[in-house]
Amino acid sequence: MMLKMKMMQRVVKGLTLLLGLLAKVLFRQKPQCHKQSITLDDDSDDAYGLSWRLAVESNNVRPWRTVPLQCYNHLHNYMTRGQYHHDLNLIVDQILLHSSEIPLSPDGMDAWILDVDDTCISNLSYYQAKRFGCDPFDKTIFKAWIMKGMCPANAAVLGLFNTLRQRGFKVFLLTGRDEATLGKITTDNLRNQGFIGYERLILRTEQYRGLSAVRYKSAIRKEIEGEGYRIWGNVGDQWSDLQGECLGNRTFKLPNPMYFIS
Repeated sequence: MMLKMKMMQRVVKGLTLLLGLLAKVLFRQKPQCHKQSITLDDDSDDAYGLSWRLAVESNNVRPWRTVPLQCYNHLHNYMTRGQYHHDLNLIVDQILLHSSEIPLSPDGMDAWILDVDDTCISNLSYYQAKRFGCDPFDKTIFKAWIMKGMCPANAAVLGLFNTLRQRGFKVFLLTGRDEATLGKITTDNLRNQGFIGYERLILRTEQYRGLSAVRYKSAIRKEIEGEGYRIWGNVGDQWSDLQGECLGNRTFKLPNPMYFIS
């Protein structure tokens, strides 16, 4: 009987040692596999494209004229397979939350500013043909695209526009488009896409021709404040929409990894 008990104890001890060794082997292999997968991902174009997009949206890459070619597949997927619109929706939700907490004054002078191109309406069709910014910007082709008056609304921003108006804000649409040549087509395009009831659409006049986007939009915001309006929010897809003077109570940057305007 004693002999059997000693044999059982040796078997249990042996199994315990074996399980311990097996656990050590598995523990050592797991981080090695993880390390290998990270290395492979770091070398992919998609990983570079993701890093490029992060750097652009955080305004750490400037100024730049074209998107690196290795970002093409990443931007194609980002702009056309849903993530871009998910990002827009999330940011608009944050804007709506902020606007809901603002106590409006009865004087009707509480204002918001929205950019137009790739904020209210989209130029994705033009940029898709330009490989999402990998090809150089073509002013002539872009103007021809605008003159079609077919820029679709960004649905999330249209919803934001309507909600801001319903809550009592005066909404100004501010664009760098030339008033003399693009004023009517821009007005018609916006109306056809549902942007109706804004306080004012402001386009670039001869007075501001040649100014950078930052200086031009700063001057316009200063004029709006000079009229007595309180700018509670400022929304745009370019950092130049959100820099300079008279920015308002808060600024909100919408995603746009396809081009840079200084």
